[in-house]
Amino acid sequence: DGFQNSSELLHLSGRQLRAYLDSARRALRMATVRGEQPEEIYWGVSMQAAAAREWARQDKQLDGIREEHKAEPEKMEAELERKMASFARRPGGVHYEELSTGRLGGQTWHYDGAKFAWEPTRSRPELPKSIDEVAVIPPRQKMIVELGDQIPERGLLRVRFRASRASNTEGPAPSMQLEFGWQASNDSRVSVRVSRSDIVIDAEAGAPQLYEWSLPLSQIYPRNWVRETSEMGDLPSPSEYVKLVNSSISGGAVHVDYVEVIAPVYESWPPASHTNIFIESADEADEDAYAREVLEGFISRAWRRKASAAEIGQKMELFARLRPQSDSFQDAMTETLAVVLSSPNFLYLVETGDDEHEAAERLGSRLSGFELATRLSMFLWCSVPDAELRSLALSGELYEPAVMRLQIDRMLSDPRARRLSEQFVRQWLGLELLEFLKVDRKLYPGFDASLKEAMREEPVAFFHEVLQNDHSVLEFIHSDFTMANERLAQHYGLDGVNGNSFRRVQFGEQHGERGGVLTQAGLLAMNSDGKDSHPLKRGVWMLERLLNDPPPPPPPAVPEIDLTDPEIAKMTLKQRIEDHRDSPACMSCHAKIDPWGIAFEDYDAVGSFRTEVQGVAVDSSSVLFNGQRLEGIDGMKRFLLLNRQDQFVRAVAYKLATFALGRPLSFGDRTALDEITANVREQGDGLATLVKSIATSTLFQSK
Repeated sequence: DGFQNSSELLHLSGRQLRAYLDSARRALRMATVRGEQPEEIYWGVSMQAAAAREWARQDKQLDGIREEHKAEPEKMEAELERKMASFARRPGGVHYEELSTGRLGGQTWHYDGAKFAWEPTRSRPELPKSIDEVAVIPPRQKMIVELGDQIPERGLLRVRFRASRASNTEGPAPSMQLEFGWQASNDSRVSVRVSRSDIVIDAEAGAPQLYEWSLPLSQIYPRNWVRETSEMGDLPSPSEYVKLVNSSISGGAVHVDYVEVIAPVYESWPPASHTNIFIESADEADEDAYAREVLEGFISRAWRRKASAAEIGQKMELFARLRPQSDSFQDAMTETLAVVLSSPNFLYLVETGDDEHEAAERLGSRLSGFELATRLSMFLWCSVPDAELRSLALSGELYEPAVMRLQIDRMLSDPRARRLSEQFVRQWLGLELLEFLKVDRKLYPGFDASLKEAMREEPVAFFHEVLQNDHSVLEFIHSDFTMANERLAQHYGLDGVNGNSFRRVQFGEQHGERGGVLTQAGLLAMNSDGKDSHPLKRGVWMLERLLNDPPPPPPPAVPEIDLTDPEIAKMTLKQRIEDHRDSPACMSCHAKIDPWGIAFEDYDAVGSFRTEVQGVAVDSSSVLFNGQRLEGIDGMKRFLLLNRQDQFVRAVAYKLATFALGRPLSFGDRTALDEITANVREQGDGLATLVKSIATSTLFQSK
């Protein structure tokens, strides 16, 4: 069914188990600390100092002209005037400006073994009160602040900058993103976006304000390979830098006058990630007693249940063998906990029953309290249960229907519920196809990285909006709104949407070709060949993903369309498909697939609405195998809403239940699925209602 959490696919080899053990060690070393808190180091970069470098470069060029033409005063003056005029022409990219004089200079940076990196200090630099020189960052441009190779590997990286709008003209406020880059040679560089959300620069021109990002250094992956390769001696000193990116589309330029970078920042020491593992205890002086206490708390969270005395004893025996070989208690404990994280009890959802439910050994029996808490948490949060769920599981209260419903409401209102939308939608709709899409940029020059990113986000944001408001799942077929940012709104021809954040956008009457997931640009684009639409791909995707009615696999030796035939080459895409379908070997499958795919012909390879192709009017009408005529996407939506509501709601329930259970549904599950579907239909087809119906069903709460 396309879900990565399917139990049929989750096999583990010996090599993978060793890799998990190594990963567990690394994770524990990142989460825990040793010794005293590392000293913070600071980079304070004023644009006054940065611009001075550019002014010096300009002065050097002017001095060169004076030296070259010192014997020809008239020619020297002419050349100086010409050169100064070139400096005064406003650069198109990031540049420096002296506000009092209007003097300009472009930001010039190239890798030179960290030669141009700003030097850090051990004390925090004083924030300048006012600066006449600013860096001007136009829309879609990036300013580099080079930091060298002294940034630590752990802790928080805090980037603060003082900025304002470049002008107070009407229009949307610009927004900023943060990238982190590193470079080990002239041709070896990486730059990744590290800010999760944009910062809107709402400070008026001339009245800059401070803005900041904080991000874990350990999650900037894989930056440390730069240092590892440079230590081999065959590469020059690496350089790391941050990039301040004006991510605006219609917003104006940004003035930045000061940038401050601090690392490593710890809000407390030891950090919470450490004290959550090595807890405070009165038994810390007694290594065996303390090790047992740490193990009991850690295993109960990692394995999502209370460990038995035998399991604790087994791990204590391992700790006792490791302790004499280790330099410290923490080393031995870390290795023991890494084994806990490499256990099937952590890597898999193990359903074994417990002392309270000894009869829960046969298929179909009720899950134990901890198993139910884990299944619910993995479904709604795609993660382990929190303390409240574990407490309710321990007390047995989670079995009570009223308690279960309250927990579902609590979990769906939690920000972690966003994970359900992200994980389910990307697997349900097969969004990984969009990652591999190669669009012909000559045919579609407007298809850029920001549009592709917006296309990827729209289905997830749309699903989450429907979920949070308990809208009908039939909104997936057609709706009067979508979730869009400015870049996607431009693609759809929607006005009044500014900025990179996604928000609910209503469709007007002039946008009747949009609505629901069927017409979302990313889903249409990923089911194309990058040059034109692909009715076969779109038809198969429609049947598999939305109607849960996949076509049979094609028979062997199916003939391909012969594009070298001049008669076939003259045909439209729809005519070629119809001609291909006339072959007896192709008729049985294509009669079921093609009509659905042809209904999408109003959309090109990047999901833009069209009325003609190469001067020929688009014909998106088709006839289903039962004789039902579809007039394009509008006709398809009307047909589904009038004739296939039950099938569609059941298909969504089937897909969501498959994801929730982590296994394929069998013939024996059909009755339970029909009950869930009927219950949801009676209550108005709400998506949150469907989630609750699945989670409170006997199907979900049984092995």
